[in-house]
Amino acid sequence: MVKIGILGLGTVGTGTVQILLDPVGRHHLLQSVEIRRVGVRSIDKPRAVDLPSELVTTDLDAIVCDPEIEIVVEVMGGIEPARSLILKAIEHGKHIVTANKALIAKFGDEIFTAANQAGVYVMLEAAVGGGIPVIQPLKQSLGVNRIGRVTGIINGTTNYILTRMTVEGGEFADILADAQKLGYAEADPTADIDGLDAGDKIAILASLAFGGRIKRDDVYCEGIRKIGAVDIAYADKLNFVIKLLAIAERVEGGAVSVRVHPTFVPRDRPLATVNGVYNAILVEGDPLGEVMLFGPGAGAGATASAVVSDILAIVGVRQCHISREEAIESPHNALHPLLSCNHTEYSQMAPLSSLRSSFYVRFLCLDVPGVIGKLGTSFGEHHVSIESIVQTGFQGDRAEIVVVTHDVSEADFDSALAEIGSLEAIDSIPSIIRVL
Repeated sequence: MVKIGILGLGTVGTGTVQILLDPVGRHHLLQSVEIRRVGVRSIDKPRAVDLPSELVTTDLDAIVCDPEIEIVVEVMGGIEPARSLILKAIEHGKHIVTANKALIAKFGDEIFTAANQAGVYVMLEAAVGGGIPVIQPLKQSLGVNRIGRVTGIINGTTNYILTRMTVEGGEFADILADAQKLGYAEADPTADIDGLDAGDKIAILASLAFGGRIKRDDVYCEGIRKIGAVDIAYADKLNFVIKLLAIAERVEGGAVSVRVHPTFVPRDRPLATVNGVYNAILVEGDPLGEVMLFGPGAGAGATASAVVSDILAIVGVRQCHISREEAIESPHNALHPLLSCNHTEYSQMAPLSSLRSSFYVRFLCLDVPGVIGKLGTSFGEHHVSIESIVQTGFQGDRAEIVVVTHDVSEADFDSALAEIGSLEAIDSIPSIIRVL
């Protein structure tokens, strides 16, 4: 029997325990897994799962130091004490399964370095995409490809909000408030709506796809706070939908670009059809071409499924591989190369200013002659080619002008906007959205 300790008995922890206590009809290896101890903050809190009282404890240190426990499952979330507990568990020779994307994105280098030195695995399938299997495919079945780009809708809250804005025509603030009432958005939605959660996840995917560590602070994150019903309507007229995309790609010169931002997505692209709280990850590689992984991105069942799949992978390798004692004596030779973290160098990151993108820009202007001409001149002087420019109507007493550019340098585009923003006729620039 493989004995495991679980840190946390919230939504995901409860779902994990429910699967482990009901192995019939699932993979036969689950019958050799035994829950040794479950760590909680409060013993008296009502639970959706019945566990013998002797298995539940508030002494989390005792779990990570227990010599009988071989796998520690961290589903408590947050940075601390999760980080310290994981490092202590690794120090005591225990494998780790975690769903903690923020922790891995920020401290993955420290955790994986410690794990490699100790000869243990850190498994994180549940950290990205909920129940969608994407971590192991990137390590294994997709790993034979030269990955060019990974593009994802990997935050269910923002996708739910943007979907409802598209279907109902409502404003962002109103639908966010409704999503909070329904439990689809947190009381403090900052991590979701500002793109930070998606930034954590795409940093992890980029590291796997391109074989180098990613510094989380190098990931550009732009959220959806500024998206208005008027932008949704213009996207529809232009045959696009607006999605919050997380993008990691290899660019010219071999550097890596990792970013999160709202994007106009053509309606005929697969990602345009991903709605509600669902997630999807599109992987482009050579010789595979494109493959899209789609499914529920959160929830007890989906995330617990990914957690238990990682437990299963460790149990399977343990039964046909070497002992933990041998692993500790010779850590670099002990780890299964398809499960462990094999890269230790950092990827070279491309600055956002070096990229090329198409843009949708909405201007509010004074209703005076020659404004469109001045816009065209300023864009042209900064080498920004315009696909279309049209005055669409009025917002109050301000004329509304929408511009869509061809692919341009982000640096040139920023320079053009800086000049345009100083023109007397320009009242404001309420929307700037990249076009896929």
